[in-house]
Amino acid sequence: MATSLQKLASESKDVLRPFEQTETLLYYALVAPSLKNFLEGKLVAAKNWLPKGPMSYLIKRGSKEEPLSVQELCDAVAPEFLEVRRTAEHLEDAKPRLSKVQQKVWGYFLPRKLNDFFYATNGESPGKPVDRVFFDLDRGEKMSFGQAQQAAKAFVETIVDDSQFKTEAGRLLQGGPFVAWTGSSFHVYLFFKKPQPNSVYEKLFQYSKNDALANYTGRWAAAVQKKVGFKVGGGHEKAPDAIVIDPSQTPSGKLCRVPFGSLHMSDAKTVDGVSLPLEMKMLDEKKLTNELRAYTPKRLLDELKEWEKRFPPQFRS
Repeated sequence: MATSLQKLASESKDVLRPFEQTETLLYYALVAPSLKNFLEGKLVAAKNWLPKGPMSYLIKRGSKEEPLSVQELCDAVAPEFLEVRRTAEHLEDAKPRLSKVQQKVWGYFLPRKLNDFFYATNGESPGKPVDRVFFDLDRGEKMSFGQAQQAAKAFVETIVDDSQFKTEAGRLLQGGPFVAWTGSSFHVYLFFKKPQPNSVYEKLFQYSKNDALANYTGRWAAAVQKKVGFKVGGGHEKAPDAIVIDPSQTPSGKLCRVPFGSLHMSDAKTVDGVSLPLEMKMLDEKKLTNELRAYTPKRLLDELKEWEKRFPPQFRS
């Protein structure tokens, strides 16, 4: 099946418009196999962009819909399925020609819409154990891509150099920080060797506005600001003139962009980036963000195997 999808992609002038109308599932079906290990045991989610109507997007996720796995996404998408999506206006019209899994995938990734590829970071029900912590380096609208890179570099260096953190939490972690480009800024992950109670996240990482230095997130953010010389803070409140280090999408019930291949949109009609896994040493490259921003879905597919190598060892195919 992958071969036939690859052939269809190679023959398409635009992999996101293989039938001269927007269709993201050809692209996502070719990216998804690289995410199987990273998303093992996780539930897929999608943010569908709506060019019309009172809301600008529609989230599809396992707490609201029938749960969807990355393996089901891989199994469902075939050229015949994409042909049905091309010709049928609505799912109800297409159901007789589709399997149950294909119907489910259709409902998550709506045809003729651009959609981000998300997943439930640590499950859908609140209070579950966490196997990973992720920090979103939210880039304020007045902050440059280069400043986001500076902050990401200083942030991972601060984590690696924190001897107190190594003593308190190092034994719980598998490897060091993992960095990903979101299409517009950076995510930084820490992975536990085995799932930890949510209380571990709350104690070590949950940012407190009332006591910013109560745990590592606030202390690391303060250290990063001293290193970079521009405004860096912790928490989840956006600031136009700052980089905000936000761990709040870590707990179960929260969503995260997949670190490999998700489209990033500036609006309902415009793709302005793709997510990419990075090696920490890449943050030293002077023109890194220029290079990352130049990536298109087609270029990523052409270089898929090379980018797979930048996943942490436990998640490589």
